[in-house]
Amino acid sequence: MRSAASELHFPQGLSDRGLKQPQRAGFATQISKPRAKPAMAFKEIFWMACDSTEQLRAEYGPFHTRAEAETEARKLGFGYLLRYEHILGEGEEIQEVRCIFIELPGAVAAISEVIQTTLHTRCATCGESAVHDQPWQAEVWADIHEFEHSRHRVRLFEHSRGRGLKEICDWRG
Repeated sequence: MRSAASELHFPQGLSDRGLKQPQRAGFATQISKPRAKPAMAFKEIFWMACDSTEQLRAEYGPFHTRAEAETEARKLGFGYLLRYEHILGEGEEIQEVRCIFIELPGAVAAISEVIQTTLHTRCATCGESAVHDQPWQAEVWADIHEFEHSRHRVRLFEHSRGRGLKEICDWRG
């Protein structure tokens, strides 16, 4: 007489308990064990007041709350907040850093009206450079440099906060 278990037909590789059995022809099947859940990562958040989203920006802080950072940004005339999120792993080691810029409403429009620009001259041949407040100063510096160093060429750049450095092409005709 046969038992009830021997009369049941299971798909190839499965037993009556649902576990995989080693397959024939010398191939072994791995039994998968449930994985332990990874430890929950902690997130540390702090706020900074900053003047632009450029890489070379002024930052002030840190602050614990957004309200503190926003108040200080408005005092300083800054138009942005920067939210830093540090994802901490085991042993409180920083595994990931996230930066989120938040534009303050109304502040950026007021700042853009008062953008100060400076002029930068740089010799394309030797690399000597200078900073000027007035266009005539840049032209005088370029004339003197090119007179003292024959075959040197001076380039002119305009720098403004928030916009970065921009070359002024054909500035000398």
